Amino acid sequence: MEYIRRDQGEGCVFCAQPAANADEERFLLHRDAQCYLILNAYPYVNGHLLVVPYRHVADFLELTPAEAAGMLEETRRAVAAMARAFRPDGYNIGMNVGRAAGAGVADHLHLHVLPRWVGDTNFVTTVANMRVVPEAPAETYRRLREALAAEKP
Repeated sequence: MEYIRRDQGEGCVFCAQPAANADEERFLLHRDAQCYLILNAYPYVNGHLLVVPYRHVADFLELTPAEAAGMLEETRRAVAAMARAFRPDGYNIGMNVGRAAGAGVADHLHLHVLPRWVGDTNFVTTVANMRVVPEAPAETYRRLREALAAEKP
């Protein structure tokens, strides 16, 4: 409900993040030529990341081949960082395209990358309308930044 009731403000939240040039304050983890990697402001689990193209595009079919490839590479980078930082048992990787598919921000594509553990509490969002995130976002950001920095080019 916090997400639904929040002040939407002017413009696009995903266009505003990289334009602010305040990566640490906004938990923007990595910038690539086509897209960026950022902590989800309303995570389902600790370490929930978003891969977001810079270009404001809502239709998956409108992504350029370079944008699509960039998003896939940034997803691989996110999974590698999660493996180093959290050692999860698995991952959810997905995209909700359009309001009918559940996109909270339907006018700017973004891909979700979530680390998962056997027995984690992700089901609580469905049955109790709450989220359990055991680590402060600033600490998660720090751990993932260190893991990203450890990746070889």
